[in-house]
Amino acid sequence: MAAPGRAGSAPPLSEDDAEELLRCICFKTGPPRTVGVELEWLVHDRHLPHLPVDEARLDRAFAGLRGLALGSALTFEPGGQLELSSPPAASLMECIDSTTADLAAVRTALARSGLVLTGCGHDPWNPPRRLLREPRYDAMEACLDRTGPAGRSMMCSTASVQVCLDAGYEEPGPLGLGRRWQLAHLLGAVLVAAFANSPAGAGGETGWRSTRQALWADLDPARALAPPPGAPPRDAWAAHVLDTPVMCVRAAQGPWPVPEGLTFREWIRSGKPRPPTRADLDYHMTTLFPPVRPRGHLELRMIDAQPGETGWMVPLAVTTALFDDPEAAETAYRTVKPLAETAGPLPAPRNPLWVGAARHGLSDPELHGAAVGCFAVALEALPRLGASKAVQDAVAAFHERHVLPGRCPADDFPLLSKETRS
Repeated sequence: MAAPGRAGSAPPLSEDDAEELLRCICFKTGPPRTVGVELEWLVHDRHLPHLPVDEARLDRAFAGLRGLALGSALTFEPGGQLELSSPPAASLMECIDSTTADLAAVRTALARSGLVLTGCGHDPWNPPRRLLREPRYDAMEACLDRTGPAGRSMMCSTASVQVCLDAGYEEPGPLGLGRRWQLAHLLGAVLVAAFANSPAGAGGETGWRSTRQALWADLDPARALAPPPGAPPRDAWAAHVLDTPVMCVRAAQGPWPVPEGLTFREWIRSGKPRPPTRADLDYHMTTLFPPVRPRGHLELRMIDAQPGETGWMVPLAVTTALFDDPEAAETAYRTVKPLAETAGPLPAPRNPLWVGAARHGLSDPELHGAAVGCFAVALEALPRLGASKAVQDAVAAFHERHVLPGRCPADDFPLLSKETRS
């Protein structure tokens, strides 16, 4: 959630220019050839994970991480979550190998402070606690507080595995832009269900397999939604960005104003409180949190953080295989296409398909059937993508332990003991 530079003396942005920029910069087409991953982690005490880590202790530990020689970008979220964002890689294994090395360095450094990375989509013990005090996060909190407590929990208590893949070819076909956009919004619900790993909060069960996804869906009326289904991706996304209210107006000094109900399109037309610029449009896009965000590539944002040191590799490998192997992409699309009837006309993640995935995981029969088919296809495709035997074995083990019996990591979540409840 790093913020770009504030607006300066750049020229005002016209409505036509904004629409053209959104169409051009958000969907850069070409052969799928790069992959990346963004890994968010909760940070806990090694022996007392149910207690919040002292802020000064976290500051000292994070200061030590900043000196590490990493290939990934290292950032910190408002509640003290740690994020590693890999550079674009030319292959699945290049992405996995480089990220694994960076994670090992980070874990070693944190261990010196008695801290560990916890792979869980939502903190099961601690209430939201914001540590970063910056104008961006002050404005975000004020904006999201208008519609309830989900915003603070999202900012401070959630973690995910975000898979980044190329937008695809310009032409139709299994690797085409339009097909990949459709696949992302149907397969996305299957990924939510298969990798749901956040059934708890505040020391008790929440009633959701993916509490994290439930929180994202509850942020505000528009900010976390996908564009309405059916329209061409570029047109749908451009309209969605311009017609979503701005979170804030960046200012050189003092708190950032948080207007209520001012869409970016209305801001352009009115020019108040000041005319928006290209930098404001770029910033506005970072304040939209749909399950699939086009940023020149497709950023799939719906997967809970996974348990274990290598659990994150499984959703990365499965998703990459189902998008970038042509044969697997075609079969996966045919497998998930019937889910559109369950989804209905509402955009993700508030339609029945996505809500069911977050609440029920793979105990939902329709999602279970789709997951079984998609994982089988991914397992066939991984050797063609050059996946190592270790990665193939990890996906196969997840398939056997969770997918085939209709379970997800949330179903294996450690029971909260009496000690941690007190």
